[in-house]
Amino acid sequence: MIAGKTLKDWLEAYPLLESLMETKEIFWKNEQKLSFAQGNKTLPLSLNDINEAKERFQRFAPYVKEMFPETVQTEGIIESPLRYIPTMKGQLEACYRKNLTGELLLKCDHELAAAGSIKARGGFHEVLKHAEFLAIKHGLVTKTDNYRVFADSEFKDVFNNYSIVVGSTGNLGLSIGIIGTALGFRVTVHMSSDARQWKKDLLREKGAVVIEHTKDYGLAVSEGRKEAEKDPSSYFIDDEHSLDLFLGYAVAAKRLKDQLDENGIVINEKRPLFVYLPCGVGGGPGGVALGLKLLFQDNVYCFFAEPTHSPSMLIGMMTGEHDRLSVQDFGIDNKTAADGLAVGRPSAFVGRLMTPFIDGIYTVSDSGLFKLLTCLADSENIYLEPSALAGMPGPFRLFHQKGFPMKNAVHVVWATGGSMVPKKEMQEYYQRGKSHIEE
Repeated sequence: MIAGKTLKDWLEAYPLLESLMETKEIFWKNEQKLSFAQGNKTLPLSLNDINEAKERFQRFAPYVKEMFPETVQTEGIIESPLRYIPTMKGQLEACYRKNLTGELLLKCDHELAAAGSIKARGGFHEVLKHAEFLAIKHGLVTKTDNYRVFADSEFKDVFNNYSIVVGSTGNLGLSIGIIGTALGFRVTVHMSSDARQWKKDLLREKGAVVIEHTKDYGLAVSEGRKEAEKDPSSYFIDDEHSLDLFLGYAVAAKRLKDQLDENGIVINEKRPLFVYLPCGVGGGPGGVALGLKLLFQDNVYCFFAEPTHSPSMLIGMMTGEHDRLSVQDFGIDNKTAADGLAVGRPSAFVGRLMTPFIDGIYTVSDSGLFKLLTCLADSENIYLEPSALAGMPGPFRLFHQKGFPMKNAVHVVWATGGSMVPKKEMQEYYQRGKSHIEE
């Protein structure tokens, strides 16, 4: 029995489950999607909440500039470029034998300073908000002060009395460890066995404590939560339920709109925006997607992309069971080279919140991810980690779907990480992709 039903019952109710169990690449169209006006009625947050998060990043910019020299040119604002990728577009058109009208752009969150992934948004935001709360509580700062003072030793002395705990498959833990230890917090990261070794090594180098778990992401989060509950000075960052993480990611939507404006791209009914987001537990892509919906409403179409071996958000959202079901319930092993997406049970918070707004979810095989990795490196000289390629086939997966106004669309693929991958490991990724292409 699975959540009170037999497997036969589940398959009869949701025929797509059979293909998911066979780890095939599939596309699921969300028939529960509502118009923005309808869905917006139940939202627990607004553009004002996103603006508050954006203003917090701005207050901390002098501190970030001081601590992370790579942000000097951007005055302490951590943001990534938006790039046209015409050569890659041509490669994809040849591969899929379809011509894609409109622009294909890459949102380069793999280039985000300090943490090298999209987690520099949500992870940094929640830690900075916690640091701000404690600093105000201890009378060290007011919101009108220059936040460069957060780099002073008296702040670190106070923060060293507090700990931050997080469970992660990799990049979230890395971002929390980088900003948390820089501020002076004691940081513990519970990591799943499928997290990359170099991420664990870098965290330890930064001064974080890394606790490894032989099972998957879900156990790492559970153990992190238990540890934090034992210590009143400990703050647990909950990747599955955190609104502060979510808001940090949502700020990206406003930044993307500014970049589209700079490129003369006006999004409207005649020129809609399509965005393709790699999805693990759901916080990062969910936050970005909701921010985009608040800004562009019915003129933006958002899609999540998951590995064929970890389609947790797809199963949760399709069935409406969310975190009550895991991929393992259906015999799917949750083993993928896309470590940041290796999540067996999705965030119920994100799944329920985003069901009225997400247009669809599709899955990508590991071999497909590696092929795309090599193609992007060869065509654009851009190197991403495997999980960050999940969005890339999105526009071409829509050709067989009805009801999407693609004729004059602007397509944005979200590249979530990769710049901090060691050169040797990236070369191994590249060669693996090459071997799949040659098969």
